[in-house]
Parts: sequence; C-alpha cells; structure tokens
Amino acid sequence: MAQQITTGYKDLIDAANREVEILPVADAIALVGDANTVFIDIRDVRELDREGRIPGAFHCPRGMLEFWIDPASPYHKPVFAEDKRFVFFCASAWRSALATQIAQRMGLKPVAHIEGGFTAWKKAGGPVDTAPKK
Repeated sequence: MAQQITTGYKDLIDAANREVEILPVADAIALVGDANTVFIDIRDVRELDREGRIPGAFHCPRGMLEFWIDPASPYHKPVFAEDKRFVFFCASAWRSALATQIAQRMGLKPVAHIEGGFTAWKKAGGPVDTAPKK
C-alpha cells in the first residue's frame, strides 16, 4: 500500500512563511557587519564549499538546529544564547523558512530568514566569501 502524503513540503513552507518574518534580500545585505545580527547558514557543508558563504555567518547544519539552540542540549552552541537578531538562510529559502519557524517556536527571537536565500543574495550582489573554510 502506497503512502498517502496529506501535507506536502510546499504546504509546510507556506505555513512557516505565514508565521515568520521574511527579510527582503536588500535589507539582509544592509545588515552585514551589524554587531547585533547573526547570520545562520543552515546549508550542507558541500553547498558552502561549492557556492561560498556570507562573510561572518555561523554555520549550523539544519539537522543540528534544535540541538544547538536548546541550552539543555549537550550540543548547545553559545551563539544561540546571545541577545541578538538571528537571520537564517539556505539556498532557496525553503529550509530556512522551516528552520526559522522552529527557532521561533523554541523561543529564539528575534528571528527572520532571507527571501530567496543565498541564491538571491548572490544575485543581488551581496558579499560572498569563496575561500574554503579550514
């Protein structure tokens, strides 16, 4: 018997986007260097190596997000305890919509994600670090 998926990924993304702030890419680019903003890159490490990175962004693989946010988790990362604004992004703003929704539901705030993701960032001329991270 085949599985009957009742809610597709697009429905999940649409629902997330109704709950979270979507930051226009130009507004996100204007936040580069802002000491009160942390960019959170949830892309796979292979994407970072292939496409580049937003300078200064913190890399958090999507699969570790909940564990790194929660201070009760043995995997907690102190960056998520800072009193700052968190701007999530992925390649196309699909994973980041879901990640932002989860982060917000966990109590992290303020949070937003970049409209169009890293693809839109690059297209708009946002700064990109292409040097491999060591």
